[in-house]
Amino acid sequence: MADMIKVGMADLKVCHAPDAVTTLGLGSCVGVALYDKVTKIAGLVHIMLPDSSQVRQNSNKAKFADTGIDELIKVMTAAGASRGRLTAKIAGGAQMFAFSGNSDMLRVGERNVEAVKRKLNALGIHILAEDTGLNFGRTVEFYPESGDFVIKAVGKQVKTI
Repeated sequence: MADMIKVGMADLKVCHAPDAVTTLGLGSCVGVALYDKVTKIAGLVHIMLPDSSQVRQNSNKAKFADTGIDELIKVMTAAGASRGRLTAKIAGGAQMFAFSGNSDMLRVGERNVEAVKRKLNALGIHILAEDTGLNFGRTVEFYPESGDFVIKAVGKQVKTI
């Protein structure tokens, strides 16, 4: 019987098929699923903020795009994944509140997506698919057996990317 491993906010987990990983309630946060299709090892990090360099006491690496992705890769390679085979699928980064003006503080979702893409690009990790932006929260599940990233949102059809 396969397990569904829950990833909390500012958290990360790794699993092997047939197990899967999930995170609930991605609003402006971004869920980054990394995957080695040969070993069927997957990891999921729930990123809340784009940049750890703005924060003095950064003990939680999973919270930030720049450190969370590095940490996830470290845990995955320790579990047997090959760094060179990793691919990514991302979801989240919604604009959860209507506002006027263009304050960076309010564009957290968009900034999180930009930071995740910049980091993955710098690491040479190809993003195979994404479901980001818009104005609704998402719950995601990643299945390393198939590589499916299932996205659920209230009032929307279930989407697999």
